[in-house]
Amino acid sequence: MKIIGPDIKNMPWQEPEKPCVDAPIWRYTDNPVVGRNPLKGVSRIFNSAVVPFEDGFIGVFRGEQVNGVPYIYLGRSGDGVHWNFDEEKIRFVDENGQAFMPRYAYDPRLVKVDDTYYVMWCQDFYGAAIGMARTRDFKRFERLENPFLPFNRNAVLFPRKVGGNFLMLSRPSDSGHTPFGDIFLSESPDLTYWGRHRHVMGKGEEWWQALKIGGGAAPIETDEGWLLFYHGVTSTCNGYVYSIGGAILDLDDPSVVRYRCENFLLTPEEWYEEKGFVPNVCFPCATICDPSDGRIAIYYGAADSYIALAFTRADEIGDYIKEHSRLTESDREIGRR
Repeated sequence: MKIIGPDIKNMPWQEPEKPCVDAPIWRYTDNPVVGRNPLKGVSRIFNSAVVPFEDGFIGVFRGEQVNGVPYIYLGRSGDGVHWNFDEEKIRFVDENGQAFMPRYAYDPRLVKVDDTYYVMWCQDFYGAAIGMARTRDFKRFERLENPFLPFNRNAVLFPRKVGGNFLMLSRPSDSGHTPFGDIFLSESPDLTYWGRHRHVMGKGEEWWQALKIGGGAAPIETDEGWLLFYHGVTSTCNGYVYSIGGAILDLDDPSVVRYRCENFLLTPEEWYEEKGFVPNVCFPCATICDPSDGRIAIYYGAADSYIALAFTRADEIGDYIKEHSRLTESDREIGRR
C-alpha cells in the first residue's frame, strides 16, 4: 500500500520498542503529549486535529473550559509533539467579517483541500449539528453554512475532490449521547449544497463496535483506496468503550467498503486511556503521513482528558486490515436504497 500525497520528513515518529503482537500499531512511549490544565481557563484538551503547516505543525484543539463549555483553540508545534496554545479561543467570523461564534464547539477535524484549510466540529444548530469554517492563513476563520440539518456529528472532509465534488463523512444521530450511529457519505460542488447521500458503514457484529461507529481522521489516499481510521463503540455494564478501527474504502466510490478489519486496532489499555473525565476512550481525529516510506502518526483523544500518539506503517496496517477483513452486506453496497 502506497500513500499518495506530499512527503513529510519532519513528522513525529518513534520506532516500536518491541514487536507488535496483534495489529501493527504502537503507542508513543511519552504519551500523553498534551496533559491536563494546558493553559489558563482550560482544564482539558482532547479529541483534536493537526496538519503540517509551514515548517512545523498547526492544529485545532477541543479545549474544555473550566466552566465546562467546550470551544476550539489554536495550537502550534515544531515537532508535532510539544505544543503551544493560543490563550484565546479561535474567533470565527461570517462572510462579511463580523463576529460569528458558535455557542459551543467540540471534536474538531482539520483538512487541507487544494490551498484552503477546513475546520469541522460539532455545535448547536437548534440541536447537535456540524459547524464548518475555512482559513488559508490560520488568522481569519470564516464560518460556512451548516452542511446538514440536526442531528449530526463526526464530520470530516476528504483531502481532495472526487469527480469534481467535495466529499464528507458524517454520522447522523440524535441530540443526546447517541446510542446508535452509522457512517454516511455526502457530496457538494460548493460546500453549500450537499446531496447524493450514501451509507458507508454500519455498526459491526463484533463486540468492540456493536453499538455505533463514527468517522475519525481524514481518509488517507493510497493506491489501494482510502485508508480510514474510525471509532467503534460498545456498551458495557460500566459504560461505553471507544476503540479505533480500520477500513479501506473504494478510491472512486468511497461509499463502497473494500476491506474492514473485524478486530480493533487500538483499544483502551493504558492509564491515560482508561482513567479520565470519560474513562475508556481512544478517539482518533487526525493523522500525519509520509508517503516516501509509509509512516503514519495517529493523534487520538484519550479518556476525554488527554491527547496521545500512536504509530503505524501503511503497508503493514493495510495488510492487517485486509487479512482480517469481514464485510457486511451494507459494506459492499453503494449505499443507495
